[in-house]
Amino acid sequence: MLSATADHAVRAVLALARARGCMRADEIAAATGAPQNYMAKTLNALAKTGIVTSARGPAGGFTLALAPSAISIARIVDCFDVPRAQTRCMLGSAACDPAAPCAAHESWTRVMRARREPLLSTTIADLLAGAPALPLPTGARDQQVATPTAA
Repeated sequence: MLSATADHAVRAVLALARARGCMRADEIAAATGAPQNYMAKTLNALAKTGIVTSARGPAGGFTLALAPSAISIARIVDCFDVPRAQTRCMLGSAACDPAAPCAAHESWTRVMRARREPLLSTTIADLLAGAPALPLPTGARDQQVATPTAA
């Protein structure tokens, strides 16, 4: 259902939320099982959209830019898997015409909405409800960054 990149991105945001502090890309990659260079690119894409923030230097790394309750799964996934509008009729190769729908149009539209709704309504906080915080990795920074709160 999700691309590998979107899956890694959700896992990275979950790891950051559980850590409740700053983590380096290699630490996040290790915590999620993702390749390190792949995770670094994924985290940079998340930083460009404002989901995480990054800081350079020996005490640098990534932190959540928003409270976990303010980050929907759709917001993360949409950075990598752009929702596409139906452009072709499900029953043929002609263009889809909502003004003159085919027999499958209404049902297919409901299916696609039902598939997307949980991504829109589920937040990182929802996924973490009851999950213990991650211990900071060995050698982690002496200072922890507080998790942002919703405004």
